[in-house]
Amino acid sequence: MTTSITPDQNKRARCPACLRAISSCICRWVAAVPNTVEVLILQHPLEVHNAKGSARLLHLSLPNSRLLTGESFAPDELATLLAGKHNVLLYPDTPGDRSLGIAPPPALEPSLLADLSQLRLVVLDATWRKSRKMLYLNPELQRLPRLPLRDTPASHYLIRKSHAPDQLSTLEATCYALMQLEHEVSRFVPLITAFDGFVAQQLSYVMPQGR
Repeated sequence: MTTSITPDQNKRARCPACLRAISSCICRWVAAVPNTVEVLILQHPLEVHNAKGSARLLHLSLPNSRLLTGESFAPDELATLLAGKHNVLLYPDTPGDRSLGIAPPPALEPSLLADLSQLRLVVLDATWRKSRKMLYLNPELQRLPRLPLRDTPASHYLIRKSHAPDQLSTLEATCYALMQLEHEVSRFVPLITAFDGFVAQQLSYVMPQGR
């Protein structure tokens, strides 16, 4: 017996991989790119079903990555997640956060970057305000050295308003960080190109056809 799926059911059904509605699945934009540096993505709960979010596409494209959801993690849980490798937090140094009680990060020692297979890049997937709260609520993250990005191009993230011209999507920032750490640019370019397709798909939902 064949069971037909009505349009309404199709709208409600979700893709098991990207977790989006079948009608707006983004799996065609997955560009598998091998990464030596492990990536741990900590995603704020409000980003899970945000259509503009790029973290899921990033995770599906990087074989050596993990994606977990939460705002405040239990200390023992976070310690387990960070065990076994040298961890670097992808986050700018923000001296103004000292007034919030966020401890200054330790210096990033060059020796930590010598063996990329033993390095883990920790990424916060959240709005700027929510990422600061995640940092505040998780002192273990405050104790990680931070990786500042250098000379990044302008963001392609046309679907989300940024608070500063140099702010990037989670996917873009992570790709540029991996390029910087692994000294490999061309390998990650296909993922940036796929991201452009993802952005165009999201724009098609909000812009009238023919304009």
